[in-house]
Amino acid sequence: MGLFKLRQELAVDLGTANTIIMKDGKIVFDEPSVIAFDRRNDEVIAVGTKAREIYEKGHEYIRSVRPLRDGVIADFDAAEKMIRGMVKQINKKSHSLFSPSLRMVVSVPSGSTEVEIRAVKDSSEHAGGRDVYMLYESMAAAIGIGIDVLAPEGNMIVDIGGGTTEIAVISLGGISSKQSIRVAGDEFTHDIMEYMRQKHNVRVGERTAEQIKIEVGSALAELDNAPEDFVVTSADLMDSLPRQISVSYQEIAQCLDKSIVKIESAILKTLESTPPELYSDVTQNGISLTGGGALLRGLADRLTRRFAIQFNVPEDPLRAVAMGTDKALKNVDSYNFLIH
Repeated sequence: MGLFKLRQELAVDLGTANTIIMKDGKIVFDEPSVIAFDRRNDEVIAVGTKAREIYEKGHEYIRSVRPLRDGVIADFDAAEKMIRGMVKQINKKSHSLFSPSLRMVVSVPSGSTEVEIRAVKDSSEHAGGRDVYMLYESMAAAIGIGIDVLAPEGNMIVDIGGGTTEIAVISLGGISSKQSIRVAGDEFTHDIMEYMRQKHNVRVGERTAEQIKIEVGSALAELDNAPEDFVVTSADLMDSLPRQISVSYQEIAQCLDKSIVKIESAILKTLESTPPELYSDVTQNGISLTGGGALLRGLADRLTRRFAIQFNVPEDPLRAVAMGTDKALKNVDSYNFLIH
């Protein structure tokens, strides 16, 4: 069947940190949003996981790029080539003899400008998309976790991705109130890098800071199931000699606090601008926390205490946007909130 299929339908969660592509209801690509080039001829060396392995570790002839920053395309050419390379990997796995016509639904931050949305669409079209639709990430996340977005009922989503945090109250297939801030997983990572430099006088890269966040990241300074301290080996900034630093979750909770406060402020603004009837629905239904940031230890508990509204983390918060984008792809004709 794959040899003669004239049109391929792909749902794309084009994330700052990771890109997830779904086809026929299945995840066919889930790898980092990174591409590596050969500086001498500008040819693509690798995309996804292979490119991530050499990110920050390449020599003078290798250029590794993360084309998306803060949820939007920062390098148009690299983004186009990255998407093309990812689609090519998918077609290799399906053993297609030729590249079929592509229908795509791609998720974008709700705070994207017309220019930024156009950049994502153009990149997708240049990568082979013939029929490309855009879907706001908060709407995609709601669909992905099973919320009936067309119902006359208010549901609130807080989606903390790599580049942006998307906050929205959804009802009747539209967004009633929203906030989109460029404080999310990447900002957490940079907070950790800065903290290690100032507090421990050592330099760590993005990959190490990301690992610290995964191993001992926390939104609360007191946890019931506390992780063990994480040991980091890095160079001292004064003499460049190697040092081993033991990092606790309490330290990371302290260094992430200022960014989490910004997310809390954006949630408060969204609630303040929510109509009373929808606000009542939100307090009854609770607030859904999705994206990679939802996995930060203690975050749901902290937000529940802060707002006196239950924050719920679904079974698979990381893939909520991708799954919602895939469902939207199957309902392109009936979902009038898609941007074409």
